[in-house]
Amino acid sequence: MSTCLGLYIEDNIIKYAKVSKEREQIKVESFGVKFYDNLERTIKQIVEETYSFRTPISINLSDEMYNYFQVFALLNKKDLPKAIKTEFEAYCADKNYNPNVFETRYAITPDTQERERLKVIHISDNKIELNKRIQKFNSYKLQSVTPISMAISNIAKFSERENCLIVNIEEHTIITTILNQNIYDIKRLEIGSQDILDRINLKENSYQKAYEICKETTIYTSQGRDLLENETSYLEDIMPILYDILGQVRKILNESLEKIEKIYITGTGALINNIDLYFEEYLENVKCEILKPDFIKISPEINIKDYVEVNSAISLALNGLGEGITGMNFKKATLSDKLPEFLKIEVGGKKAKTQEEKNSKGNLLTLDFNVPLDKVEIGLLRTILGLFILFIIYGVFTGLIGKQIKEKNTKVQESIQNTNLQMALVDRDIQNVQIRTNEYETKIKRLEEINKSIEENNRLKKAIPILLNKLMYVMPSEVQLISIQNTTSTHVVIQAQSKWYAQLGYLKTSIQLNEILTNVFATSAQKENNIISMRIEGDLP
Repeated sequence: MSTCLGLYIEDNIIKYAKVSKEREQIKVESFGVKFYDNLERTIKQIVEETYSFRTPISINLSDEMYNYFQVFALLNKKDLPKAIKTEFEAYCADKNYNPNVFETRYAITPDTQERERLKVIHISDNKIELNKRIQKFNSYKLQSVTPISMAISNIAKFSERENCLIVNIEEHTIITTILNQNIYDIKRLEIGSQDILDRINLKENSYQKAYEICKETTIYTSQGRDLLENETSYLEDIMPILYDILGQVRKILNESLEKIEKIYITGTGALINNIDLYFEEYLENVKCEILKPDFIKISPEINIKDYVEVNSAISLALNGLGEGITGMNFKKATLSDKLPEFLKIEVGGKKAKTQEEKNSKGNLLTLDFNVPLDKVEIGLLRTILGLFILFIIYGVFTGLIGKQIKEKNTKVQESIQNTNLQMALVDRDIQNVQIRTNEYETKIKRLEEINKSIEENNRLKKAIPILLNKLMYVMPSEVQLISIQNTTSTHVVIQAQSKWYAQLGYLKTSIQLNEILTNVFATSAQKENNIISMRIEGDLP
């Protein structure tokens, strides 16, 4: 019988389930939910309570990233990983990411629209954050680290032609699309039960109480009864989040080219009473129900809601037992994982009587003695055996430490490369900002020049009418203006004529004294046919 402890870890909550499997029989031995302030202490408490000191443990990723690529279906198995790696590197180059920073896995499914192509669901996680999570389990037998989106479908078996969505409302909401028993698409929403619990926690000042309130809350549909005041006080915290999630589900349904017949709801959000009826009311022609483990036999003695509460942990445990999609384990196998199978030593006092018995011992090292040993020989044997065991332990730990040092050096180099890349990006941003600043300064200068030009034009437009108005009051009646020309921006030339020299002189003097023009001067008068003409020039004030 094989056993695995599944731990679904959120910021404040751990859901756990210890699951055993014997042939086709699956049994949940223990399960529960714990709220924590100290993660390591809570993990230790769960391990002690479930007697899982040597039990393999399966946990979830924390902040994985999903991408989708298309590759040709005719690619051979050797070229397929290279093609997917090239696609991811191109994506990283487009986003200015360092691809070496990420640990990646992928799943391949047939493309329902283009038969000659395959759809790649590519999942990546930051190596530094991943190693931080793995290090918290150094004292335990951590077997797998798997994205919950790829494990949640382990809970139930779907019919061959069933197209459905699994809406897992945990800390973040994960919507998994399943077409023809294949995971086809995954959408990760930033909203989820964490937002609901945070809102209730502001009122109750207890995260555990907020969780219990969430479990006890009932949603009443449009045909339900009137709500009491204490019920509406919590529904106003819950319903906006569920409405946003419902909107995203409706969007997926509308955009799907394949007809989705059913929606399964799971996670903390599934504990809200009547949530399936609420979804079904707003999603027409789509059946909605709570996702239940199909190996749990429903009976009056069993409260299925308790198992639904830890669906995520059960699915991770099943993944650790070999159920579901393979190749999604983000934890690399180390030498220490294989140590228990390396060597077993058996000391005996009798020979194996048949070849069959010898073969059955496999790799066991058998020390056989037919003659009784004295105290000296027993002491020597114990000393040799002790030294041999110490030598093996020393060799194993030396190898482990050497490998860990190499891995740490690799991580340090990757971190340095990533830091240098980020610094280069910062320098480039500074250069871009400087270029933008210079462009803005040039544009400001141009605008100032244009404004000055506009002001000058406006001033000149008003200057001529003002000049004519002033001339009207100082011009003698015997003087006639022939022309007024604005030869340059402020320079004015006045052509005047009269029968009398004195009148023209009076006009020039009046223009000068009244400061109608500055820098006033006049050309010598010319007389023709008893008409005297004179040109008076000056600048506008």
